[in-house]
This record gives sequence, structure tokens and C-alpha cells, in this order.
Amino acid sequence: MVRKLGDLAKVVGGELVGSANLVIEGVSPIAEAEPGHISFAENLKVLAKYKETTQAAALIVPKEAKDVGRPHIKVDNPRLAFAQVLKEFAWPADVPPGIHPSAIVHETAELGKNVTIGPGVIVRAGAKIGKGTVLMGGCYIGSDTVIGEDCLIYPRVCIRERVQIGSRVIIHAGAVIGDDGFGFVSLPTGHVKMSHIGTVIIHDDVEIGTNSAVERGTCGATIIGRGTKIGNLVQVGHNVKLGEHCLVVAMSGIAGSATIGNRVTLAGQSGVAGHLTIGDNCVVAARGLVAGNLPSGSFVSGFPARPHKENMRVIAAQRRLPELLQRLKQLEEQVAAMMEDDVEIWEAPEETSQDED
Repeated sequence: MVRKLGDLAKVVGGELVGSANLVIEGVSPIAEAEPGHISFAENLKVLAKYKETTQAAALIVPKEAKDVGRPHIKVDNPRLAFAQVLKEFAWPADVPPGIHPSAIVHETAELGKNVTIGPGVIVRAGAKIGKGTVLMGGCYIGSDTVIGEDCLIYPRVCIRERVQIGSRVIIHAGAVIGDDGFGFVSLPTGHVKMSHIGTVIIHDDVEIGTNSAVERGTCGATIIGRGTKIGNLVQVGHNVKLGEHCLVVAMSGIAGSATIGNRVTLAGQSGVAGHLTIGDNCVVAARGLVAGNLPSGSFVSGFPARPHKENMRVIAAQRRLPELLQRLKQLEEQVAAMMEDDVEIWEAPEETSQDED
């Protein structure tokens, strides 16, 4: 798969410096770029560090870059342009078009144009699959589930009954959408299961990572907002409302009935307790545990999470504990020695009240 540099400049809407006919054979990181490949420098500091040593045939650079020393494309956002170039070199889904003979598609299921269904896929009664959607091998689509257009569902994804999925959604291998939530009534004799009869609604342009789980609502719906990206091994509990354009990084967990605003970032291994509300534009740093409501714009970290600057001061103080304990021990020894030597320890005189005057 090859592209010409001029064509890539048009894809990213950048300013081409050099030959438009230069053949680009692949894409590499700037420090490891191979001859014939294109790479990118996110900023001028990175460019200065690698421009003399990189083997890349061409670079994507910031618009203000000078003396690049090789053909390049100038853009406002090099990282975004690099993502667009990567898409040009991405390989198509490894599934032959059409419906594989081993797939089981119920006669009442509705398939749009150019739907691809891989080997061993099961599509149950009343399901609707939008045009251009790809279901890779071993997927299960429950009854009355609706999947939009141009979705990519990787192998062994289980999408349970009555789930609604928008268009251009990507779900990676092993994910489960619409499983029962973790809900029980505890009695002295054991735990009584609460049936989950709600659904999951996933809006357009969502991506869900490998082996993640999105539970259906007990009643009502668990909702994933438009453009939200969920990493691998993430747990989204029943009746969670997750806003638009959020980032939920690997191994994070959101407990049931939590409400998450728009453009929220939950970094790796972070957690949100149930029934809480997190406002828009919040950031929870890696391994942070949110145990209380957060107003919009909060940046928190720690376990439990607190304002990030405060948490950094606490961590800094903790690092000094061995030194402080040693000083305390020395002070205790000095005081003990003074007591043994019968040294008089000065004490402030008692204040006389006005009444006594």
C-alpha cells in the first residue's frame, strides 16, 4: 500500500513543501522511521531533536517549522494530521464481503446494503443491522437489537437483546454490551437476583475496547454519549449516563447509576462510585477514586480523589515522613535527657483573668 505525498497533503489539508510525486510506503514514529515512510513532529522541540537523525522520507510538522531538511507537510495540528494519514494506510477488515455460510441469521432479521457477516455469527429474531456494518467471526446479536450504519464489530463481541447502537461505532473483540448489572437483594439466606429489564443506548461514533462490559439498566437505559471512547477492560455499570466525547481509559470502572458529564477523562484504573454526578470537563487522574460529586472543571487524583494540587502536596508530605519521624525521635530523646538532668523546662505563666484583677 503506497501513497504519494501530494495526495496525503490534500487529505490533511496541509501546505506541501517538496515533491508531490514522492512515494510514501508506510508510516512510522519519528525516532524509528524507516526509509520511504512518513512520520510527524508534534512540536518544534521534537523536530529539533530528530530532524537530523530520523530516516523518514517526509515529515508532518507544525505550521511555523523552518529548515526541516526534507519534504514535509505543514499543518496546524500535526498529531491530528498523523491520525488522518494513519487511516490512509490502515488495512480493511479481514472479512470477505457478504454472509458467511456458517452464520445463523434469523429470517426476521433486517440487513442493510453491503452488510458483512463473518463465520459463526448469530443474529437473532428482529435484529436490524445498518448498511455497511461489519460483524466479524463469532459475534452474537440478540433479538430486537438495532445496530446503525458503518459499524465495525470485532470477533466474539456479544450484543444482547433490545440494545440500540448508533452509526460508525467500533466495538473491539470480547466486549459485552447489555449484560445484566450486578444487582442483588441480600437476605440472611443468600442473595436474591434482581432482573435487569432495561437496555443500553450507544450513540454515534463511540468506540469500546477489548473485553469491556456495558451493563443494561435495571429499568430504563445505560447510555453512552456520542463520540465517547472507552478503553480495554472497562466496566460501565447499570443505568450509568456517560456523556459525549468522554475518554474512559483502560481498567476503569463506573458503578451503577453514576452520571458523567461531557468531555470527562477517567484515566487508567480510575473508579467512580455509584449514584454520583461528575460535571463537564472533569479529569480524574490515573488510579483516582471518585467518592463524591465533582463540579464541572475539576481535576482530581488520589484514593479517595481530591483536588489534584492538594493531593500532590499530601504525597510530597508523605515522602518526608521518615525524616520527620527521625527528627521527632531526636526531640523526644532531648526532652527525656533534660528531664533526667532535672533541667527546668520553661512554661508560660498562666494568664490572669480580668475578674481576678
